Amino acid sequence: MPSDMFSAIEPIELTTSAAIVVATLSFALARTGRGRLRAAAAFGAWFAVVVTLGATGALGAVQGIGTPGLGLAVTLPILGLCLVLFRLPSARAAIAAIPLPALIAVNTVRVLGFSFILLYVAGRLPAPFAPLAGWGDLFVGLTAGPVAWLVAKHGERVRPLLLGWNLIGLLDLVTAIGLGATSAPGPLQLFRGPPDSGIMTTLPWILIPAFIVPSLVACHIAIFQRLGRREAASRLAAAAGPLHPTW
Repeated sequence: MPSDMFSAIEPIELTTSAAIVVATLSFALARTGRGRLRAAAAFGAWFAVVVTLGATGALGAVQGIGTPGLGLAVTLPILGLCLVLFRLPSARAAIAAIPLPALIAVNTVRVLGFSFILLYVAGRLPAPFAPLAGWGDLFVGLTAGPVAWLVAKHGERVRPLLLGWNLIGLLDLVTAIGLGATSAPGPLQLFRGPPDSGIMTTLPWILIPAFIVPSLVACHIAIFQRLGRREAASRLAAAAGPLHPTW
C-alpha cells in the first residue's frame, strides 16, 4: 500500500475502531439510556483530550513530556476504568447484564494490528515492539469472532477456551505497552533505533496506546470479572442443585 494512501486511511480506521469500543463500553457500563449517554460523553471527553495531546505534541520525546507522560496517558485510564468496574454498583450490574460475546467480539478491531507490521516493514517502527504487537493483535482480532460465537453457542462448556483466549489478549496488550515504552526515547529505552516508537505519541497513532488499548484492557478485565462471578455462583449452586448459566 502506498504510504500516502496508508496515511489517509489509518485515521479513519482508528477513529472507527475507537467508536466501536466506545459504543460497547457505554452499553456495558450503564443500563439506562441516560447512563449510557453520560458514559459516551465521558469517553468523548477522554477522546478529545487524547487528540489534543497528539496534536500539540505534548507527549513527544523532544518538545513534550516524553515516555513518562505517555505512560500516565495509558495507565491512568486503565486505573480509572478498573475503579468504575469494581467499585461502582451500577457498572457492575450493567457488566453482569451485557452479553458476554459482545465483550469478546469488540476485540475484532485489533485486526488493525496489521498496521504495526506495515509500519515495521516501512522502517517507521522498531522490533521487537512492532512485530510482536502487530501479530499478537492480529491473532486476537481474528479469533475474537469465533470465540464469541462459541461462547454464545456452548456457554460454560468452552470456559477453558475463553479463559485462555482472554489471558492471551490481555498479555498481548501488556507486552505491547512494555515494549512500546522501552522502544521510545527516554530513560526507559532498552531497544535503540532508529527507528523508535516515538510516532506513537503523534496523531493518529496516539489513539492506540492512550485510548484504544486502555479500553480493551477494561474489556478483558470485565470478562475476567464476569467469569469470576460465574465461578462463584457455580460453587454456591453446587450444593443446591444443577446450574444452567446464561451467557
